[in-house]
Amino acid sequence: MFTAPARTGRRFRPEVQGLRAVAVLLVLAYHLDPALLPGGYVGVDVFFVISGFLITSLLYREADEHGRVSIGGFYVRRVRRLLPAATTVLLTTGVVAFFVLPVTRLADTAWQLVASAAYVENLYLARQAVDYLASDTPPSPVQHFWSLSVEEQFYLVWPLLFVVWALARRRWRAEARTLIVLLGAVLVLSLACSVLLTQREAASAYFLPLTRAWELAVGGLLAVGLAHGSLPERWRPFLGWLGLAAVAVAALTYDDGTPFPGWAAVLPVLGGAAVIAAEQSAGRLSASRLLSTAPARWIGDMSYSLYLWHWPLIVFALVLTGRDRLGPLEAVAIAALSVLLAWGTKVWVEEPVRDRDLVRGGRSALAVATAGVVTVAAVGGAVYMRVDREGSVTFDPAVHTGPAALGRAPDTVLIYPSPVRAEDDVPTLYEDDCQASPTETDPGDPCVYGPEDARVDVAVVGDSHSAQWVPALEKLAAERGWRLSVYTKSSCAFTDTVVRGPDGGSYTACREWNRAVVGELDGLRPDLVFTSSSTAGGPAEKSSPEQERAEMAEGMSRLWEDVARVSGEIVVLRDTPRARKDVVECVASHVEDPSRCERPVEEAFDDADPQEDAARSFDEGVHWLDLSDRFCVDGGCPAVIGNVMVYRDAGHITSTYIALLSEDLATRLDASVRP
Repeated sequence: MFTAPARTGRRFRPEVQGLRAVAVLLVLAYHLDPALLPGGYVGVDVFFVISGFLITSLLYREADEHGRVSIGGFYVRRVRRLLPAATTVLLTTGVVAFFVLPVTRLADTAWQLVASAAYVENLYLARQAVDYLASDTPPSPVQHFWSLSVEEQFYLVWPLLFVVWALARRRWRAEARTLIVLLGAVLVLSLACSVLLTQREAASAYFLPLTRAWELAVGGLLAVGLAHGSLPERWRPFLGWLGLAAVAVAALTYDDGTPFPGWAAVLPVLGGAAVIAAEQSAGRLSASRLLSTAPARWIGDMSYSLYLWHWPLIVFALVLTGRDRLGPLEAVAIAALSVLLAWGTKVWVEEPVRDRDLVRGGRSALAVATAGVVTVAAVGGAVYMRVDREGSVTFDPAVHTGPAALGRAPDTVLIYPSPVRAEDDVPTLYEDDCQASPTETDPGDPCVYGPEDARVDVAVVGDSHSAQWVPALEKLAAERGWRLSVYTKSSCAFTDTVVRGPDGGSYTACREWNRAVVGELDGLRPDLVFTSSSTAGGPAEKSSPEQERAEMAEGMSRLWEDVARVSGEIVVLRDTPRARKDVVECVASHVEDPSRCERPVEEAFDDADPQEDAARSFDEGVHWLDLSDRFCVDGGCPAVIGNVMVYRDAGHITSTYIALLSEDLATRLDASVRP
């Protein structure tokens, strides 16, 4: 089959334009309201198949007809097709973000503008996805550029395969099946990588080119196959509808909890490929007839610009309305505005650049690409300068008194750390790479703080809510001659219970870590052990809140009994109160009256602390310390106390405020136990 000459065939596929419309409308509906299509994100996967099919068709036709592939010509076409609209959207988004977004979100947005212009946004987001400190970062208005970045990284390699095949064809009469083997190898290796990495690190796997390349390769293999023949006519109508049904099933049944891409991506990818393979069918009720209608083609023609515009409009609308999701009327308005801007961009940006041949050769393409990156970087720099200006506050102990001023309203707008810097006000142990990642199970050598001639060994165990107390404990270590050894792990409460992990599944690595920490303590024999854990976690097996609390407490008791055998006293710190989700943004917007960002005590402590139950099960050796009165007063938990920012995000306290609690911690500790 593949030794026959390639078909010249028609080059315009109206049904493929209609499939573009399906893909972009899935993504649009999902972003406007995930409840409408919880798996609408699979529209991106359909886009990948379409892109792989169309680009490979061009490359294969060029190699077959001319015996070579012009890499320079390929990238000139890519620049002409993609950059004008992308640069327009990025520049507009950067300018609007400067005036609309809260200043706390501008630094991340500035970096993502540059990453998007350079087509490495997916790598930026992949790194952010596995960064525990950045896991709660609000979405930026340009993060949807990740899929465009995946495509461009894919097309750094894909054309080279055709260059190799064209050369082999001229010299050794290589047949089309040789090319298919090359393309198939990319598909198989990428799919295997996708499946394995999705199981281990789904958050980053979602954005990486290695886990997505197979989706574009499916379209590419389909292009080579269809260049040599079509499927029998009697199969094609059925195949087209089957493909649309597969995409629809994925869009309706998948959700944000579906491990993706991995095996789950196979359904929408094969669905999109089936629609393309069905080609034009003679039947009046074929899927291709539906996809070839004028409205479908109209949406498909501007699908690229529609994809570019819709997401920043949604982000800006949510910020301006102060809501977590759009209402029905707002969603309709955003959809209509997205279509209007997409149409305008197509007519006044895309078509003039294409039809007037404004990007003719390599030099002009390089100039356009360079100008795009430089101008977007300039806008990003301006955005970042605003952040730098508003974040330059110096700590003054006479002004920034923290808990010493508890109960009094702030008397200055010079909040430290500035809200724009609050998320970076973390313990030094993060910079020292001392906080174990979710996948680690071996504590190894702990980070040690305190004077070299320390006389008392103290250990800190638990999750990030334990690690956040290290700044205060470091001060006590310096004052009291402690050697402070830190064994903390992200999202890992210090319990023997198998807890839920960051991905919602069983976090067995946490239990293994905790047991290994007990073994390390057996060798250290510390005089004192500090622990604290977030109340937000729970057992892997969900049940009633009361039962979950009991299971967590029982697991803590079992683990603490083992610790008590190899150490001195155990000090358990009550979990800190939780702020409202947008606490940092709230303070940035109300620096003159941060009391508007206060949260009621009953909401800040909405989860009972199982550590308290576990501590009460011990007659001696385990001491419960409750410092909640240093965070909350008169029924509320302020976001700013004594001109000091209390929270760096909704669930963690700034290192500055924690450090200012060292005297309170020392007083409560001395009243309970003296090592």
